[in-house]
Amino acid sequence: MKQIVITVILCATALIALRIAVPKPEQKLSVIEAIHSRRSIREYKDTPVEREKLLTVAKAGIAAPNAMNRQAWALRLVDSKEWIDACTAVYVETIKGTPMGDHLLVDGFKNMFRNAPAVIFVAAQPSAYAGVDCGILGQNIMLAAYELGLGTCCLGSPVGFMNSEAGAKFLADLNLPEGYALQFAIAIGYPDQSPEAKPRDESKIAFVE
Repeated sequence: MKQIVITVILCATALIALRIAVPKPEQKLSVIEAIHSRRSIREYKDTPVEREKLLTVAKAGIAAPNAMNRQAWALRLVDSKEWIDACTAVYVETIKGTPMGDHLLVDGFKNMFRNAPAVIFVAAQPSAYAGVDCGILGQNIMLAAYELGLGTCCLGSPVGFMNSEAGAKFLADLNLPEGYALQFAIAIGYPDQSPEAKPRDESKIAFVE
């Protein structure tokens, strides 16, 4: 009997410890934890992203610090499958037979935005600070999306296409302010993969004595 009681007590203690050690679903990651655990996602579920969430991450984006608070950026959110498919169809014709085409046009290819069901285009008024401002904005978006259970991938290749003659119609659809230029696009959706972290070269960090 004594052995049974001891066993029960030990089991109860272990269960209590387990409950304490395992984070509750409602607990959120710290900013530093989110930065280190977020991954670029290149496989997505077909599940549409709620517009409320798209708006939430966009607002997090424009909360970014920027030079002289000019806020000289513009975001365009696209969740229309018809638009994404039409844009992709033209894009595919421009990359067939190229190294980019060989890289992207493989089994499972659905669209040019890593098969994501939505995409956020980031544009800015050209200046010495545009790249920095939009880079911070983009990181805000990707971290906010991660907190909401969404995956993201920052894409540069769509910019070249949109600025080409073939992509001019789709660039016009974005209705950007006059003089603004696309900086990058962010694929966004519910992730269908969990990639491992890539090694980081910490020798790039050094104190100046």
